[in-house]
Amino acid sequence: MTPALITIYSMSPYPKRPNHFGIDSCEAEVRSIFENNRVKKMSPSTQAVNSSRRAFIRNGSLFLLSASTGIHGGCNPRMPISPEQTTGIEPNVRFGLVTDIHYADKEAAGTRFYRESLGKLREAVNQFQISRPQFVIALGDVIDAADEVETEQAYLKSVSELLSSAPGQKHYVLGNHCVNTLTKEEFLDGVDQQESFYSFDVGDVHFVILDACFREDGQSYGRNNFTWTDSNIPEEELTWLASDLALGDSMTIVLIHQRLDESENYSVKNASQVRALLEDSGRVRAVFQGHSHANSLQEIGGIHYCVLAAMIEGSGVENSGYSTIEIAGDGTICVSGFRKQSDYCWLV
Repeated sequence: MTPALITIYSMSPYPKRPNHFGIDSCEAEVRSIFENNRVKKMSPSTQAVNSSRRAFIRNGSLFLLSASTGIHGGCNPRMPISPEQTTGIEPNVRFGLVTDIHYADKEAAGTRFYRESLGKLREAVNQFQISRPQFVIALGDVIDAADEVETEQAYLKSVSELLSSAPGQKHYVLGNHCVNTLTKEEFLDGVDQQESFYSFDVGDVHFVILDACFREDGQSYGRNNFTWTDSNIPEEELTWLASDLALGDSMTIVLIHQRLDESENYSVKNASQVRALLEDSGRVRAVFQGHSHANSLQEIGGIHYCVLAAMIEGSGVENSGYSTIEIAGDGTICVSGFRKQSDYCWLV
């Protein structure tokens, strides 16, 4: 049976309290809405797609909750969470996600306010210090292009030092802007990370970090030797991925910067080949992605593909985006979004 999706969001300009497992006010509100038929249920044949902060899902039941239901008053009050609000039932795994920080000490360009990214990241780190994730993942494009290697390394140092004050281990997914000026080796050295693609386990959940910063000819990105639309997972990495997924049967979460759920400019060119491996394993439940900067969620082949809102877009912390992901013992995955990041919860 295809899992249903429940989506909760509000238009509050302030950080939203995440819907942690065990917070009775949110659970009671959701139950009340279901019992009183105040939720619109879409049929499995619905082929809508994600638009702005409204979440639609393909090939499965969708429960769409909006401000008109009154849900944002109970589940997303207009305030950050406090330590007292995190004392409910603990999920099996909780981790933090930030993406597309694009920090650089340079003037704004269009909707990208580079110098403001550190302030936005500082707020996310402060929130993580309250919600206490077991680890934090930066989902690519943590820095933006500089003219000199030393300048770019200084940008990266500013980000990594700030993120180091968040709880738990840090994991960096490579994005195209991470290696515009730097090489992969220089970036990884700057964040004290050994590999660009690898896997690890937390509790009963397996996590896979992928690197799609390769040209179609297999050459690694670095020193601006690439076109950003030419993103690929090379054969060596595909072979590793297939072997890694074959080693067990525990629930698996995949993290990648470029998208695997589309076939446009923001996507990995051989995305369908990668998706086939993930589906054939029978163990992948979600793929978290960045790169295209806007909230998105869709289900393909039994796997949910979630794109996170970029931190860089717009001036002021109210235009930031970051999230805490919680995985329950039954496999339920909830995305608790802050600022511009949408909330999602797919139920098993």
